[in-house]
Amino acid sequence: MRAHSLNALLIIGGFEAFESSATFAEARGDHQEFCVPICVLPATISNNVPGTDLSLGSDTSLNAIVETCDRIKQSASGTKRRVFIIETMGGFCGYLANMGALAAGADAAYIFEEPFDIRDLQSNVEHLTRKMKTSIQRGLVLRNESCSENYTTDFIYQLYSEEGKGVFDCRKNVLGHMQQGGAPSPFDRNFGTKISARAMQWISTKLKEARGTGKRFVTDESICVLGISKRNLVFRPVVELKKETDFEHRIPREQWWLKLRPLMKILAKYKASLEVSDLGQPEPVSGHSEPAAI
Repeated sequence: MRAHSLNALLIIGGFEAFESSATFAEARGDHQEFCVPICVLPATISNNVPGTDLSLGSDTSLNAIVETCDRIKQSASGTKRRVFIIETMGGFCGYLANMGALAAGADAAYIFEEPFDIRDLQSNVEHLTRKMKTSIQRGLVLRNESCSENYTTDFIYQLYSEEGKGVFDCRKNVLGHMQQGGAPSPFDRNFGTKISARAMQWISTKLKEARGTGKRFVTDESICVLGISKRNLVFRPVVELKKETDFEHRIPREQWWLKLRPLMKILAKYKASLEVSDLGQPEPVSGHSEPAAI
């Protein structure tokens, strides 16, 4: 930055971009080169950048996942009583698995943010067993790639295959890097245009407001993440966002989309009637307990 005399920095990327900006903020006291306006534009399919509801590219990846799930479900229509286990990307962030399952009409989605155990797997198998007696004789289960160290895709596949003997058979599919390719969705194209223009406007304003020849920026507001929150573009200081971040697992501590998880059980027609609490957790209406993880 010193060699090129940079007056501002625009970082486009995922959690690494956010982590780098946090490092720049900490190093400002020792390196005045970092005392310039710095803006982070979240761009990752994992949607794990703090300070934004959506990251650039996550909608395109979600569309690819849902399209693939639809094709798999169509292939199952010619074969009765078949369950598919699908693994998605996203690191420790379960956004793609959760939202993909909800959009594709899946029966369950296993994610890191909501721990599950063998009893939850048993509950899902029992649900699919009952489902095979109805007119819709197929099942779809999504799993985030890092949702559990021990309950791997192979383990879940083998468990479903063993417990479903005589009732349904099971197949697994790891979507892999096909989630990272393809043309951007219309939403991502518009979103990318809006946030890049807004970021450049912010940087230009900061530089014009600076006085003197030094132009040193040392306030927390001069190094931000530009994200979307409830349809609004907002700037959040990186120093403030560090308190809301789980750096070990590279995810925000709170996720807005977790409140949508109970809808999956409702749409999948699980046996227990559920109502949604203020925290977005399913609560049994009829007094008996039911595993919360799906």
